[in-house]
Amino acid sequence: MHLAFLTSEYPHERVAHAAGIGTSIKNLVVALVQLEVKVTVIVYGQKENLILEENGVSIHMIKHKKYKMMGWFLHRKYLQSYLNRLILNQNIDVVEAPDWTGITAFMNLKVPLVIRFHGSDTYFCHLEQRKQKWKNYWFEKLAVNKAMAYIAPTTYAGKVSKELFHIKGKRIQTIHYGLALENFENEKPIQYNRATILYIGTIIRKKGVLELPAIFNIVRAKFPEVKLVLIGGDASDIATGSTSTWELLQQSFDSEDAKNVTYLGKIPYQEIQKHIKQAQVCIFPSYAETLGMVTIESMALRKPVVNTSIGWAQELIEEGISGYLVHPSNHNTYAEKIFTILENDALAATMGDEARKRVETFFDIKKIAQQNLVFYQSILVKS
Repeated sequence: MHLAFLTSEYPHERVAHAAGIGTSIKNLVVALVQLEVKVTVIVYGQKENLILEENGVSIHMIKHKKYKMMGWFLHRKYLQSYLNRLILNQNIDVVEAPDWTGITAFMNLKVPLVIRFHGSDTYFCHLEQRKQKWKNYWFEKLAVNKAMAYIAPTTYAGKVSKELFHIKGKRIQTIHYGLALENFENEKPIQYNRATILYIGTIIRKKGVLELPAIFNIVRAKFPEVKLVLIGGDASDIATGSTSTWELLQQSFDSEDAKNVTYLGKIPYQEIQKHIKQAQVCIFPSYAETLGMVTIESMALRKPVVNTSIGWAQELIEEGISGYLVHPSNHNTYAEKIFTILENDALAATMGDEARKRVETFFDIKKIAQQNLVFYQSILVKS
């Protein structure tokens, strides 16, 4: 079998951008190659045209092209032509694409198309209860209609996407993102910097970061020595028009609390594990995810996690066993769960162990790759 993944991001030093979607794709394709599946990754929107080979994966970087008019259409047709040539020349069996921006709208591919619900603009606008541009919905709706089947990282993400795009009569399969667990080992989970809370993710409203000042203020009232470390790129804020959500956060922290807050910005992916291991507790008060890669990465490293309680998160964590689930707006309860972990080492250690077991059971990339392979084999049988 030969699978192709169309994406705008992928973790590689020559690729312009990589985040959670790119990481999840790379984890999967590397595991698929180990199952002797041939994989090609097509990364569009790049600064150069280049073909690379890495660990058995063929990576095609496609330079971004500018058009005087109708770029939204011509760009997609250009990618269609590139894909169809690859399909014919490389005997590709199936193409997978993300839902975000509806990149496959207007494309007519020579093999079945599968869309993975990484999180469309439609999905996030729904969760954030904000108005969506009609053009964005149109592109994503057209793309979704052209797919033969769909994969969702959580049942929740699949159900919401099905309702938003009015999908009928087509298969939506839940297959979680996965981790190469051999790369997530924490041999000394009881060694960490005490009273250190870690947040990892983009500094953006939908991740719930604007709830942190109130939560942290409650925590510091009981634990004055506690520190909050934030890691992630800054983003503009749609609601206020501010070009920096971090600036909004800084204005929201109590002046004394702010002295115990450290913002590291966006750091290399390989350095993040060090900070997870150093933290006593990891927090993810998000309002909008399809799964949340950093949550399961923290769990894999045996860290107790206080997560959001919204939809998708209920598929990651068993409440009170492998972590805590609290709605981000419930500041007092969120802070109380952080208290519980900070003041109870035995509970924190047990919760970290249970988190690791949970990831081993449901998010091991070796198991996930097998599930994907079975799914794609079933697609070929029906096509």
